[in-house]
Amino acid sequence: MRKATVHFNVFGCLCAAFLWLMLLFPASPAKAADMASDEFLTGYITSILERDLHWERDSYILKIVNGVATITLFKDDPMRMEAADKQLHTIDGLHGIAIVVKPADAGKNPKAAGKFMGITGEGEAFPIGNLFWPLLADPKQSQFFISIDHFRSSGVRYTMASVGFGETFGMYRFFGSREGDGLQLSVEGGLFAQFNMDAPSYDLINADYTIGIPVTYRYGDNSLRLRIYHQSSHLGDEFLQSINHPERVNLSYEAIEFIYSREWHGLRGYGGGEYLIRKEPGDLKPMSAHWGIEYCGSKPLVLNGRLVSGVDMKSFEENNWSIDTSVKVGLEFGQPDPGKRHLRLMAQWYKGFNPRGQFYNNKVESYGMGMSLGF
Repeated sequence: MRKATVHFNVFGCLCAAFLWLMLLFPASPAKAADMASDEFLTGYITSILERDLHWERDSYILKIVNGVATITLFKDDPMRMEAADKQLHTIDGLHGIAIVVKPADAGKNPKAAGKFMGITGEGEAFPIGNLFWPLLADPKQSQFFISIDHFRSSGVRYTMASVGFGETFGMYRFFGSREGDGLQLSVEGGLFAQFNMDAPSYDLINADYTIGIPVTYRYGDNSLRLRIYHQSSHLGDEFLQSINHPERVNLSYEAIEFIYSREWHGLRGYGGGEYLIRKEPGDLKPMSAHWGIEYCGSKPLVLNGRLVSGVDMKSFEENNWSIDTSVKVGLEFGQPDPGKRHLRLMAQWYKGFNPRGQFYNNKVESYGMGMSLGF
């Protein structure tokens, strides 16, 4: 017990020291001003074109690379081009702008290629990034992470270490009528494991394995994910050999999930649910609801880290629709685009039924610190 407490205290001290360093050495204003991301500029310019200048969404393509914007029009309109050039040149962080005209039969005109769901018909294999952004506070989001938490359940308390390995890999993307839009088929896999750090050999408690096929879609600030996936759960050998260990339950199922997401000025709300199409144990109730809200800041706060936070909630028919809540808040370093590398350092809290393995009927509460990596 004392050894595990020392580990927890050392981790806490390191995190505190890191945060103090960030407060002592904030990013300079000049450097922060240069950090206007391509993604932020895309959203900002799009709002000007469509809200202020009243451009139709399917009448142009906007692409921004390293702060330089290229706008492709499908119809020559000198007055329209002049108005856009005049208004956009005043944007801070925009290093250049080019407006070109591309004939309707030259490629990506959505009216010529088909406007079904805003998809042009063109595409690419193995695209970078995700059309539906990973859920920031979802405990079951496939990602690479490590966390240390104080865990309690039914009078049992211990320090728990959690690790996860997982990623979503794009297989093929059909382009949308605008940069960033489209329809994508991917594969994803994940491993989630928990360890009792108070046990002499840091016993593995449980490991969940998931593999799925998500289909994701984006149209402007709207995105959705339709996913079919499999999960199987396995208790650790050392845990099964411990005194008074629980009887093993072979938890395994396939589920179909649907989630819709809407973004607005750094905020994101989402909601949906899933249904178990095959399950073991057989009496497991099949339905659940899933919703939440997130905030992703665009301006650096300390050491170029941006504020990120999220609240993720789930409600399972199996547990009489009781609400399970996951809260995370911290800093994100690197690029905000999920297709680029980033690191998140976050404080986290969870209360509800256990989201891991065969313990889904146990109420738990945990809090601690975690770090996740995006590739």
